[in-house]
Amino acid sequence: MGTLIGAVRGSRRASLRYLAENAHRPPTTVQGWYFYNKTKNYRRMAAGLQEGGLNAMKLGVAALVWVGVEDGLKRWGQPWAEARELGAGVGTASVFAVVYRLPWRSGRQAMCLGAVVGGGMGFLRWARSRLQEAVQSGSL
Repeated sequence: MGTLIGAVRGSRRASLRYLAENAHRPPTTVQGWYFYNKTKNYRRMAAGLQEGGLNAMKLGVAALVWVGVEDGLKRWGQPWAEARELGAGVGTASVFAVVYRLPWRSGRQAMCLGAVVGGGMGFLRWARSRLQEAVQSGSL
């Protein structure tokens, strides 16, 4: 997903940049328009690949932080294992806020969003385990 989003955004940005850089000298011949569009498309592809790789790396690091925090809380002990998704959401948001040097208000909002996402994932894990118990006991 990070690659796809980054490729689309980088490609659009490169297209607009090329248009802005060459607006003062538009081509006047058919051959000129051909080379103008060809060059613009090559630059779009190169920028899309570059931005896609960068976004994929960022998303991969964020996922690695999430999994690392979640696994760390799971290994820490029983009281923390129950809230591992919540802790992973808040921990990932905290790392994000520190890396991007967010002001306190924005960092707090990011941590609240991380708590909502982590809490939702914890609720889904709880609901899945209850459904599995109900199916195994035959009451469903």
